[in-house]
Amino acid sequence: MFLGLDLGTSGVKAVLIDADQRVVASSTAELSVSRPHPGWSEQNPDDWLTAAEQAIGELSRSHRGELGAVRGIGLSGQMHGATLVDASNRALRPCILWNDTRSHAEAKALDADPRFRKITGNIVFPGFTAPKLAWVKANEPDVFSKVAKVLLPKDYLRLWLTGETMSDMSDSSGTSWLDVGRREWSSELLAVTDLGEQHMPSLVEGTQPAGDLRGELASKWGMTGRIVVAGGAGDNAASACGLGVAHAGRAFVSLGTSGVLFAANDRYLPNPESAVHAFCHALPNTWHQMGVILSATDCLNWLAGVTGEKPAELTRDLGESLRTPGGVTFLPYLSGERTPHNDAAIRGAFIGLAHQSDRAALTQAVLEGVAFALRDNLEALKAAGTELHAVMAVGGGSRSRLWLKAIATALDLPVQIPADGEFGAAFGAARLGLVVATGAQPSDVMTPPTIAETIEPERALSSAYEDAYRRYLALYPALQGV
Repeated sequence: MFLGLDLGTSGVKAVLIDADQRVVASSTAELSVSRPHPGWSEQNPDDWLTAAEQAIGELSRSHRGELGAVRGIGLSGQMHGATLVDASNRALRPCILWNDTRSHAEAKALDADPRFRKITGNIVFPGFTAPKLAWVKANEPDVFSKVAKVLLPKDYLRLWLTGETMSDMSDSSGTSWLDVGRREWSSELLAVTDLGEQHMPSLVEGTQPAGDLRGELASKWGMTGRIVVAGGAGDNAASACGLGVAHAGRAFVSLGTSGVLFAANDRYLPNPESAVHAFCHALPNTWHQMGVILSATDCLNWLAGVTGEKPAELTRDLGESLRTPGGVTFLPYLSGERTPHNDAAIRGAFIGLAHQSDRAALTQAVLEGVAFALRDNLEALKAAGTELHAVMAVGGGSRSRLWLKAIATALDLPVQIPADGEFGAAFGAARLGLVVATGAQPSDVMTPPTIAETIEPERALSSAYEDAYRRYLALYPALQGV
């Protein structure tokens, strides 16, 4: 048996699979986010441990025998979080999360140093880890002086599970300290933030061992023998492992809290000017490109909260047939935007409201606005040298076929819907646990799922969607200037 743990923003998910990659059981434990000031987003790292214990504890109660047969554990987690621990491995402060924008000034200052884009292949985004440490140094010098290690969220879980301070290449790519092409820490960039390699975890590939489960925990969960913990992956790379998006030409679109367009690459293809993330993949000698929008299903959830309806009810009002874009355009920048604008200060808007703009018109505009934001990501990937021919759809928003029709038409790409099953980050993490425990070839394990349905672009609406996208493109510069 093999266990995958995914530390997300809203909870910890545990997935147990057998040697044939069949899902035996899964469980979740919820987490909450603290927002003490505008633009801040934090979690208590010890809450992650409590949630992980709850999730694994549920599996122990329901599938004690199967859990006891675990031989490998894989980890996945939300990226970029600054988890600061002292010399005794205690968290010094709440973790500053991926969607925290307080360090936008520090990010701008670091990004102005040409070494960062040259070495990391990426813009220094406010959500990345390095600017957060610059903010801590400037605003919480007592905390900064006590930092012994800077860990990413899933690697704090690893510290608890194994006692080791280690990380993998994919997750570490989002720190602004990794030489992504060489797959090693950059002492030069660390020095800019008054840190050194001694403050960083040791690096391994996602398919390599990164510690063994501590005996105390193994005994609590009924496990025996050696249980190896894999390097693991950042959440999107782990999802790619779960979907078999591990080789050039494969891609997926994720409609979760944020939105992601992810493409695997067999070589390093940086183009920071496009605001595309060029990161190491979880697999050796493999990279990926990723466009990220900060608000995807969050946009529909926001509208649902305003209208007092559930998101599914809002989309149900539109029916099943894709409509011609209306006169209302939605800009989905509720939390700022990454790709392609790198703008933490921009905010969303409805443009073109009229007396006849009812709830359905607003819902349609939200679906289209997110689809057009993903089209922005596609254009950025093209500028970075990646051509896509189809994408798989995952995430909560992918349950809306209407939304997928809009995305297929906006991207002018077929959108593939996997057959029912578990293909998320926790499943991908479990696959990594299987590889590290058995020595199996990653290419034999990271296979794509069966495709249940392919949604083709609505060709009759292609011209109307293209016109609406051009209108959408013109609105960001106008809104930025307000």
